Amino acid sequence: MGLRASALALLMVVAVAAGGASTARAATCGSGRTTVICTNVVVPLDRSGTVPGTITLSVDELPPPVGTPRGAVFLIAGGPGQGSASTFDLGSTNTVVLYQALFPGYTLVAYDDRGTGDSGLLNCPGLQTATTPDGQDLLASACAASIGPGAPFYGTADHVEDLEAVRNALGFDKIVLYGVSYGTKLALAYASAHPTHVDRMVLDSVLPPSLPDPYSANVARALPATLTAFCATSCSAATSDFAGDVVAVANRLGAKPARGNVLQPNGKTKPDTLNGSGVISLVIDADLNQGLAAELPAAVHAARLGDMGPLLRLHVIDNSISLIPASELSFGLFAATVCRDGPFPWPADSAPAARAAMLKAAIAALPAGTFGAFGSYAATVGNAVLCDAWPAPAGGAALSPGPLPNVPVLALSGGFDMRTPTAGAQSVIAQFPQGQLVVVPGIGHSVVTSDAFFDPSGCAVLAVRDFMIGTAPNTNCPRVPFVIAPLAAFPKLASTTKRAGPAATYAVAVKTIKEAEAMWWTASQAPTPKPVAGVASGTLTPVGDQLRLVRYGLVPSVTITGTLTRDANSNALPFVFQGSVTVGGRLASPGTLQQLGSGISGTLGGRSVP
Repeated sequence: MGLRASALALLMVVAVAAGGASTARAATCGSGRTTVICTNVVVPLDRSGTVPGTITLSVDELPPPVGTPRGAVFLIAGGPGQGSASTFDLGSTNTVVLYQALFPGYTLVAYDDRGTGDSGLLNCPGLQTATTPDGQDLLASACAASIGPGAPFYGTADHVEDLEAVRNALGFDKIVLYGVSYGTKLALAYASAHPTHVDRMVLDSVLPPSLPDPYSANVARALPATLTAFCATSCSAATSDFAGDVVAVANRLGAKPARGNVLQPNGKTKPDTLNGSGVISLVIDADLNQGLAAELPAAVHAARLGDMGPLLRLHVIDNSISLIPASELSFGLFAATVCRDGPFPWPADSAPAARAAMLKAAIAALPAGTFGAFGSYAATVGNAVLCDAWPAPAGGAALSPGPLPNVPVLALSGGFDMRTPTAGAQSVIAQFPQGQLVVVPGIGHSVVTSDAFFDPSGCAVLAVRDFMIGTAPNTNCPRVPFVIAPLAAFPKLASTTKRAGPAATYAVAVKTIKEAEAMWWTASQAPTPKPVAGVASGTLTPVGDQLRLVRYGLVPSVTITGTLTRDANSNALPFVFQGSVTVGGRLASPGTLQQLGSGISGTLGGRSVP
């Protein structure tokens, strides 16, 4: 997918044109990679020496294409569980072009944190494939048992000292820290522990060191306002109150979960159960998937009106596309880090068997309004329910209480980021006299990568570059256009045996096409995209820029078959599609429809439509 902003595209061209022979030493690092310098840094498993053993950290270092480096930028991925070397992949041309444009003249450094990627990957298969909070604490406990005596040594404090070891091994005095999501917490913790070695920081999707809240209560409180802002001018065809719909449906299912059968691509059905915390988690996931974000207003509104089908289907699909390999994000390392860090409502050295009761009592004692408009069931969105069976110590890992350095800091926040709300970035920036905050309306979690590909203004990307070269960044970003526009309301299930006329068939077929385009983008975000079923019938198969439809239907009476293709040469947002589909179904006026851009027309029942 091409970069969209003319200013941003110019930055990419400049970065590529600046290439040439590197003045730094070069060593082959993987197949065909001759400019990335690979280093192994060996660190103690337990720095106190009580538990023997070492971990070998896999480090990638990429000098700038020409000239003497201005300094070094450490790229720190999120999770916790993403290996930074694996995630940023300094052997990838696309990655290098972007990050050399962001940090011109700097050496780029990325290493896999202990327990991730090529640095002693923790892989706990049961935890890796779990899709609901139910029983995850037992899976986490089993994961800890598989790690063994080293399980307590994967907390943020350990990651901080690993970062310091890598800095020291590579011979850099002061470094720039670029953190994303959990990577911002690690960057801030490092800055507190080793303030004299920090030159400046760029914090993308900020997680303050005091978070995450054990119940994610801060996330629940911020959610309705974020959803209202998202739908300010865009969801009226589906609902007049997206936030109210989410609150109403989540609270209803918090009291009594919904159960139903969801159609699968093989034609069979799969039973699914969705509770209140599941609704909240599903909505949060939309800040990383713009197809899901486009689907949710219509699906949640249908659920509020009593039709659970579209929302249960989204729940099943979201769970399936969330199954990712440990090499990309280790849930074993995630648990080992967050369960060591806390904070939790129990003493760190308490017996695991006693914690469930302590957690239940602590949640019951929370004051009214802790979760905003949601009930106390929302506590299961947080990490406490994951970690209550983790072997002692669980929680209570103190980070350095040292003062933060007075260095330039740029924080980036997406207006649609629900897992790290903007309030966290505001609280962090308030601690830095030289701090600046850029909020990009319409962008979700992980601002820079989303902005680079989907923001015609390139506002966040340009802000980072300006910050790094000493120019005042623009902190007033325009709203980013939708990749896929929010859907109109789902068609209601037909309760008649009467054939629909051409106009009625056209209305349902158009909604089906638009929903299929949103589902194509939703399903395309899976590590390996696979076919998905329609709400009522058929399949959609994402193949690159194409969505292939076979009797795909939102209601039993109208189906579409054919292929639609996103116009990869168009810079327009929302995405532009073209193609032809055949309309069928037992109650439809049959015919064909053609789509060119936003226009859909054709012949149904022998009549031209629309």
